[in-house]
This record gives sequence, C-alpha cells and structure tokens, in this order.
Amino acid sequence: MMEFLAAGASHPIYWAELGLRPGIDLGFFTLRYYSLAYLAGILLAYWHLSRMIKRPGAPMGQAHVDDLFFYCTLGVILGGRLGYATFYEPSLWTDPAALVAVWHGGMSFHGGLIGTVIAMAYVSWRGKLPFIRVTDYVAVNVPFGMMFGRIANFINGELWGRPAGPDVPWAMVFPGAGPLPRHPSQLYEAALEGALMIVIMLLLFWLSRARFRTGFLTGVFVTGIAAARFTVEFFREPDAQLAAFAARTGLSMGQWLTIPLIVLGIGLIVWSLSRPAIASGAKQDEK
Repeated sequence: MMEFLAAGASHPIYWAELGLRPGIDLGFFTLRYYSLAYLAGILLAYWHLSRMIKRPGAPMGQAHVDDLFFYCTLGVILGGRLGYATFYEPSLWTDPAALVAVWHGGMSFHGGLIGTVIAMAYVSWRGKLPFIRVTDYVAVNVPFGMMFGRIANFINGELWGRPAGPDVPWAMVFPGAGPLPRHPSQLYEAALEGALMIVIMLLLFWLSRARFRTGFLTGVFVTGIAAARFTVEFFREPDAQLAAFAARTGLSMGQWLTIPLIVLGIGLIVWSLSRPAIASGAKQDEK
C-alpha cells in the first residue's frame, strides 16, 4: 500500500490504465455495472429487511416487505432520474428519449429519496402501517445501494472530483476531465454514504434498542447521509451546467439540497428521544 501511495505522489494515477469497463459485454448487449449496482443494492436490501422483520417490534410482515420491494424500486428509479432532470439538467425534459435513458447514468440522490418516501407512504397507507416505523426499517438498508451505486460511478469514470493538489497521492486523471489529477470523489461517497452508514445503521439496529424508538433510525440515517454528502461535495466537481451556480452561491446544488435534510434528521432524532420507546412485543399482523 505504501509503495502504491508513493508511486502516486510522483506520478498521478490514470483511470484509463486501471482496465475498468462500464459493463459486461455480452455481444448483443452490454450489461452495465450501473444497472447491476442498483439491482445488487435492492436485492440485498430486500434480503436484509426480510431478516429484520423477524425480530421483536417489527411494524410489518413479509407481504409488506414484498410491496416495498416493488414500489421502492420504482421510486428510486423514477425519482432519481426525474430529480436529476429537475435539479441538475433541466434540458432533459425537452428530450424524452434522453430522459428515460437511465442506463446512461445521471441519477439524483435527493430525487431518489423523494421517490422512495412516496413509495413508503403509499405502502404504509394501503397496509395501515405506521409510516415512520416503516421508514426506520427501510433506512437501515438504503446505504447498501448508495455504496454500490458510487462504486459503479467510479467504474464508469463519471462524477469525478475537483482538481487535487500534489499532497493527494491517490488523485486520478479521468477521461474527459482534462489533464489535472482529481479527487476520486466517487470513492469518498462510497465510503461515507455507503460503508460508514452501513456500519452505523447495522450496529444501531442489531446491537441496540434503537428500533424501539420511533423515528430514531430514520433521523440518524437522514442526518448521516446528508452530512456525508455535504462533506464530499467540497471534493466533487459540480455539474458543468451548475458550475456558475456553485461559484455564485458558495455551495453546490447538492449542498443546498442537503441542508434541509440535516435539519430534518436532527429534528427527528430529538423528537424520537423525547418520546417513550414502544413495547418490544408490538408487531403488525401480516396481511
């Protein structure tokens, strides 16, 4: 590892020399890692949520998990793509073919979050489930998809970071980003939004009684994921069409969208701790 970093200090790492490809070439079709990342995150979340509801205090049954699996998948894809078009590239609204081409990348975390919330609200309403309790359980699993998605961004060589100084030995030269070595901000996001939040959320659920405090897991997730995104945005290159906006306001679009989430997350944590914990034996009957 030290030899790798030493080499990077004198010679930048070239992404093109890493041998990465955007997907698996099947001849008639390229199975893109970006799509596989979403699929892996959703399937792992489904498997883990199915295990979580077997513990005392679960607010839902397996039938509800199945519904969440379907509707949250739609929410992530539709919300993520429409959010990207709305917040980052409005020109997509004038090109329907490009708007629906999600396999080319361009997904908004905030849009995906809105889509997922709508999906959870619908399933909760239809199944007469406590909405915040449902979000507590789903929130534990979201970082899986966040980590896989950011790794896929890195493999695709997209969403690179800002130019890095000579004191960053892991800086990389990305195709299409000019000759300057840049922060691999995709990996920063995979580590903070993904791996770190996975550890925090799993420890809270499995090794504490956090799941018995309505809204606590949701609050921790929203605060943590938003704080991680706000931090990484200092190293991430703003979208080209929003570079002027970031220079004018001092913060990127992602950071401005994240500030309300931090406030919301902290508010949920405070609200949760001010309420009594639910009875550990309470469980929603499966439909």
